[in-house]
Amino acid sequence: MVLEVTLIDVLPGRADDFLAAYEVARPMIAGAPGCHSVRLQQGVDSANRFLLLAQWESRDAHEHNFRRTERFAQWRALIGGSLAQPPMAEYFTDLLTPTNPDFFAR
Repeated sequence: MVLEVTLIDVLPGRADDFLAAYEVARPMIAGAPGCHSVRLQQGVDSANRFLLLAQWESRDAHEHNFRRTERFAQWRALIGGSLAQPPMAEYFTDLLTPTNPDFFAR
């Protein structure tokens, strides 16, 4: 499993537009094969900053089942008008494993 963490900055005054577009666009991500969950958070200090958290079976699942598909084109078309800049995404994976449950206790 990987967690895709995407920082999304929207244009000033366009947060409501972005949220409305996200409501329509969310099923495009959530319905992609290999997507286990999708969550959106809004900045407390900056109402124009959002954090999209998507849990994927693998990075390849995200790439092949969403990014390289019509789903992504539709997603971007819906939210694109609200973006201040291209979103910045990174992938993360858990370090705690069954063979090393005390990893963080060091």
